[in-house]
Formats: sequence, structure tokens, C-alpha cells
Amino acid sequence: MALELLSRFADAWGPEKIIQVYEPRLPLEAVVVIDNTALGPAIGGVRLAPGITTEEVFRLARTMTWKNAAAGLAHGGAKAGIVAEPALPREEKERLLRALARAIADLKDYIPGPDMGTDEGCMAFIYDENGRATGRPKVTGGIPLDELGATGFGLAVAAELMAGQGGFSLVGATMAVQGFGNVGKAAARFLEKSGAKLVAASDSAGAIYQPRGLSVAQLTAIKEKGGKVLDYPGAEVIEPAALFSLPCDILVPAAQPDVITMANAPQIQAKMILQGANIPLTPEAERFLHERGVLTLPDFIVNAGGVIATSIEYRQGSAPQAFAAIQEKIRENCQAVIRLVQEHGLLPREAALQLAQQRVREGMSYRRRF
Repeated sequence: MALELLSRFADAWGPEKIIQVYEPRLPLEAVVVIDNTALGPAIGGVRLAPGITTEEVFRLARTMTWKNAAAGLAHGGAKAGIVAEPALPREEKERLLRALARAIADLKDYIPGPDMGTDEGCMAFIYDENGRATGRPKVTGGIPLDELGATGFGLAVAAELMAGQGGFSLVGATMAVQGFGNVGKAAARFLEKSGAKLVAASDSAGAIYQPRGLSVAQLTAIKEKGGKVLDYPGAEVIEPAALFSLPCDILVPAAQPDVITMANAPQIQAKMILQGANIPLTPEAERFLHERGVLTLPDFIVNAGGVIATSIEYRQGSAPQAFAAIQEKIRENCQAVIRLVQEHGLLPREAALQLAQQRVREGMSYRRRF
């Protein structure tokens, strides 16, 4: 599969390495893709998903290449995927993560971080095995991304800027969060502080809707106790797919890739889409929504808060330094992309790729060619 993937997707940017890991006794089936390290050692999350494929991990690794470059970080892009349920019992998850950490101990150009199905504690397991992971608990010297909500904070920073460009205020704006997990919870919390109101949320078990508003704090408390969004009292239970077509101002896809396609994009009523997940929109849907006037900037621009924080952690910085860097870098990058779109008529993703690729290309110019 790795060789087939290389023949289909390899280009001037990468990938540099595809490592497949099998441990039948656990059982562990995983893949690591290091896409490009021209700017430095690659940072990328470890994701758990039952149907994850090498192709998906490659696409996510490529997104990390652009995300790290666009954010001006001295890091390349990578990703790891473990074929497993994100809600796996803690002990079973720990065994898989420790086994993966041992298997990639010599892979010095990859620094794991948290992703779907993994958190600060998971990164502590990996760090304990091979001394290489970011997004760890504070007690181990890390900056706990999920506890602090670094990615969600960055999304709120982007939303403020995008709303200003779009001529509307976040005060009183309604939002729907698809994937009320670590990123979705934090995005809702920070957007609520900016005046927005949560009206719909979903997780792997289902979706709820309450046009009068949902309490972010109450729903977060339910989730942190092991509950589901369906446990929230008094809300209407809806089909998860129906969340995308609800009347709302802000739609936050914060779970899996490719959830917004041309099958549901025409039904979207939101004024703004905040791409909390990596590659949540297909290219066709993203173009369609932009041309219809929906505000959306690429995932690797607006959801870079987490990786910016991990970069600060890698250099032994503090949480306040990380949040200051997130605000500065995401504002600058959103403004730069919007400026290119307005001045040159580019699609937002074309403009963002232009910024990121320019930085990677410059880094690659210093690589050995002989």
C-alpha cells in the first residue's frame, strides 16, 4: 500500500517516509507519514480512527506541512494514524500508544502530538517511551493543548477577523459545532466569550439543536464526565447530517475529514465556516461556498493554534507565550490570505497555499542536492 501511495501521490514536496507498524499480539496496526522536513523536524498528531487509511494519513501529513509553514514554524509536516476506536478504554489505548512509541523511537524527525482520540495523557505515554512528544500534561513540562483549548482559541481569533471582513459581529451570532470534542468544545467556549451563542452540537453518538441556545459550560461538563451531547436536557435530538443545514451564522466542522461535500454544501445556511478539523471540506465544496459568499479560510490557516503551541512547548516556552503567538500568527496569516484573495482574485486555499509553499520552497533550496 505504501508503494502504491507513493506512485499515486508523491510529488516535489514529499512524502519523505511512510512507515507501517504491525504488532499482532496487541493487535496494533498503524501508519506514520513524514511528508516534508525542509523547515525542521516534523510535528503532527497521532489519530485513532477505525477506518483510517494510509492515504488519509498522507493527506493529513501534507496539511501539516502547509500548516506549519504558513504559521512560520521551524517544523515540517507529519501524521500518525492508529486503526482503533477513539473511545477505546484508557488501558487499551495506552498499550497501543506505548507500542507505537517504541516502534518509532528511532524516527527522530517526527515529533508526535495529540489529535482525534488522543490527549495530553496519551502524549505523556509516548514521551515516557521515547522522549519525544508535545502537547503533554503541564506536570511533565508540556503545554496541555486540550486543557487550555489552544486550537479553539485560534479559531476564535480567526472568527473575529473574518467577521470584521464580512461586515457582521460575533455578538449574538449563532453557532453549530459538528464534533463537540476537544477542539469543538474549546472553539465554542472562546466564541461564546466573544458573544456568540451555541445552538447545535454533535458527537459520535448523535446531535442536538436548541435555537434558544445551549449552555457551553453545561454541555462541556457532560462530555467531561463521559457523557454524550444527547444527555443534554431539553434539547431537540436531530440527525447528525441535519446539523449542516441548520439556520446559523457560524458552522464549525471539528471532527473528521470530508464532512462537507457537494452533497450537503448547497443546503448550508451559515455565513461563516470555521474549519476546526483538518480537511473538513472537499475542494469542490470549498470553492462552491466561497463563490456563494460564505466566509471560510483553509483549515491549515485557522486551526493552527494547537501546532503553534506545540512548537512553543518544543522550545520550552510557556502557555502565555503560546497564546500570544497563536493570536499574532493567526491574525497575520488570515489577513495575508484575505489580502491575496482580494487583490489577485484567488480562492482562499490558493492564496494560503501560495504563502505556505513559498516558505517550504525556500527551506528546500538549502537541502543537499548531491
